Amino acid sequence: MNRTEESLKALVGIKRTNDTLDRIVKQDMKNYGLNITEFAVMELLFHKGDQPIQKVKERILVASSSTTYVIDQLVKKAYVTRRQDTTDKRITYAVLTDKGYKLMEDIFPQHEQTIEQAFSTLEDEELSILRTALKKISAFSVE
Repeated sequence: MNRTEESLKALVGIKRTNDTLDRIVKQDMKNYGLNITEFAVMELLFHKGDQPIQKVKERILVASSSTTYVIDQLVKKAYVTRRQDTTDKRITYAVLTDKGYKLMEDIFPQHEQTIEQAFSTLEDEELSILRTALKKISAFSVE
C-alpha cells in the first residue's frame, strides 16, 4: 500500500475513532445531565480557572453564538456565572460557581476513568506515540 492509500485509511481511522470517543464522552456526560459542550466549558474552568468568554470560545472550538448559548444554559443550571472585568468592561469572564465546582469534583474522577478505559487497549508506549503523532498532525497548517 502506498503513502496516499495509508494516509486515506489513517484519516478514516481517525474519524471513526473520534466518533467512538464522542459517543463514549456523550454517554458519560448524559449521566450527569450535561452535554459534551457544557462539559468542555466546565472542564476548562475547573482546570484553568476563570476565563474570558472569548478564550472559552477559542479553547472549546465551537461557534461564537453556540458558546454564548452553552454558557447561558450553564448559568441557568447555576454551574457558571459571568463576571465583568473590573478594568476593561469589554471583557466578560465565565466563572465556575461553587455548585459547578462541586459537580466537577464529583464527576471528573469517574470521567478520567472512562477515558482511560477507552484507551485501555493501547500499551503505554502506543498511547504516547499516538499523542505525539496527533500533535504533529494538529500542528499542520494549510494556508
